[in-house]
Amino acid sequence: MKALILVGGYGTRLRPLTLSQPKPLVEFGNKPMLLHQVEALVEAGVTHIVLAVSYRAELLEEELKAQEQKLGIKITLSHETVPLGTAGPLALARDILTSDSEPFFVLNSDIICDFPFKDMLKFHKNHGREGTIVVTRVEEPSKYGVVVYNAESGKIDRFVEKPQEFVSNKINAGMYIFSPDMLKRIQLKPTSIEKEVFPFMAEDGQLYAMELQGFWMDVGQPKDFLTGMCMYLASVRQKDPEKLYQGPGVVGNVLVDPSATIGDNCRIGPNVTIGPNVVIEDGACIKKCTILKGTTIRSHSWLESCIVGWNCDVGKWVRMENVTVLGEDVIVKDEIYINGGRILPHKSISNSVPEPQIIM
Repeated sequence: MKALILVGGYGTRLRPLTLSQPKPLVEFGNKPMLLHQVEALVEAGVTHIVLAVSYRAELLEEELKAQEQKLGIKITLSHETVPLGTAGPLALARDILTSDSEPFFVLNSDIICDFPFKDMLKFHKNHGREGTIVVTRVEEPSKYGVVVYNAESGKIDRFVEKPQEFVSNKINAGMYIFSPDMLKRIQLKPTSIEKEVFPFMAEDGQLYAMELQGFWMDVGQPKDFLTGMCMYLASVRQKDPEKLYQGPGVVGNVLVDPSATIGDNCRIGPNVTIGPNVVIEDGACIKKCTILKGTTIRSHSWLESCIVGWNCDVGKWVRMENVTVLGEDVIVKDEIYINGGRILPHKSISNSVPEPQIIM
């Protein structure tokens, strides 16, 4: 079986991290985002994965060559010279996707969830039509486009953009499975699959919805990245609790790479991910944060709701909060306060940042 992952553009929503790494390679839960998806696809029997990319593919290619051998699959990069939206990339990869009559998966690269690929395949083969969309339930449907479908059969009736009164609380979760016939509907030009393809498939009675069980998050921006991390760690607690870190001063769900070191009298958690070769000195307090590879957090610092990029140095008695994001190789001097700052790579911060802003 095959799968196409829509990697797309520059990952601007996740800057400053994506100034150093393509978004799919930014670690989420101590593993590149893309790898969560690739491993789940392989487990469901996928042997050939196509990545639809429109930029900086060299770094991606290197990482994926290594994964190809490790996982024993084929990974192809499909390059867009102009951005082709969410449907155009399927037309660009048409030859690969139609090389047999098997259905194929398509997914957005920012999605983290309990990937239901085996269930999708079963559901899709059951109804025998052109396409299946995975939908997820949301609290505030008025912020999204919702999917209206028959709860018994799953057959999609229509899509409603940002409904003002209640019609449905299910939204498109960015994961699909299609039969190759569906590609006849797509031309090689910039096209939105959500607006220009799905409504017509639904009209023809060819599109079905399967509801996702478990958590789901689009982690393409910092606030959602941290919310998604909390959900992911809760899911690890349920499924593989032995992967979570147990140690002095740990509260709640915490994931720590074995090569990291944590000093005395720290308070770590709830909801913290600590990457490889990170050093946390004595007395630090860290909650709801991701700390990426090679970073040092010095003694008695206090961090809440932060993403700290690779190889940073956060000084003593520093306080950072409110979705502060440090790019790669940022130095924060002792006793600094940062409130919601987005700090670009290779900066040294010697004055406090009391209001949310971008430091260039």
